Amino acid sequence: MLYQSLATFVLLFHIAFIAFVLLGGLLAFRWRWAPVVHLPAAAWGAAVEFFGWICPLTPLENALRRAGGDAPYAGDFIDRYLAPIVYPEALTHSLQLALGGFVVVVNAVVYALLLRRTRK
Repeated sequence: MLYQSLATFVLLFHIAFIAFVLLGGLLAFRWRWAPVVHLPAAAWGAAVEFFGWICPLTPLENALRRAGGDAPYAGDFIDRYLAPIVYPEALTHSLQLALGGFVVVVNAVVYALLLRRTRK
């Protein structure tokens, strides 16, 4: 039970990290220090997609599931409905490049708006 709970926590953290990579730049409108944390995370997220790397959270989650006696992503609500967001079945290299580009474009727009706001 402990390993399955830890694996679920890793999956939830992974989803939260993806959301932060995509939208964390918006925090800079509230806190000036946010880009210091967000920009490296966004760069990592884009690089993972552009280069087809595997995020270290994925093998960690799978190891925890195996240690708990489970097959990866089988069983509960989180696995059935949230895991496909992080681990889509139809993930191709072209889709990864598109996702990486989407991360870059969204964050470029956010930081351009932030820069515009700070110049006024």
